[in-house]
Amino acid sequence: MIWTINNKKQAKFLRHKVTEFDFSKYDKKEIRELIKSMKKEMIGALGIGLSANQLGLDIRFFIAKVENKNYVIFNPIIIKASKELILMEEGCLSIPNIYGSVERPEKIILEGFNHKNKKIKIKAWGILARVFQHETDHLNGILFINKTKQLYKIENGQRKNIKI
Repeated sequence: MIWTINNKKQAKFLRHKVTEFDFSKYDKKEIRELIKSMKKEMIGALGIGLSANQLGLDIRFFIAKVENKNYVIFNPIIIKASKELILMEEGCLSIPNIYGSVERPEKIILEGFNHKNKKIKIKAWGILARVFQHETDHLNGILFINKTKQLYKIENGQRKNIKI
């Protein structure tokens, strides 16, 4: 079940930086099951990205599915970001039915590890860069609502500005 800011205990957890993933504490089967469980939750919620802490797990790990390609990234770090920023609408499975425009770098380079503890480096731009930044922010205890100036929700087909 995806944790949300609507629950005070869950909201507090979502706002703290999670612990590095320690591969020595998990066997291959446990890692496969963790990935499978995360994918099931993300797909069931119609999401394109999900961080482990959104399921109440204190580990640095996220999954994403962008343009029919799956990504599984442990201990991600954004090592480079372009100076060019793009403003785009974002939403979040942990902040249901709330949206806002967030300015983020258009291109990034992300380092981390795959499910086999092999170091990976991914150059990302467009929606993939945005998802990677959004999910990495989650793991650092940062929510998109901390980065937008205006939030809104859709009620009866109408956009309604809100404050949280």
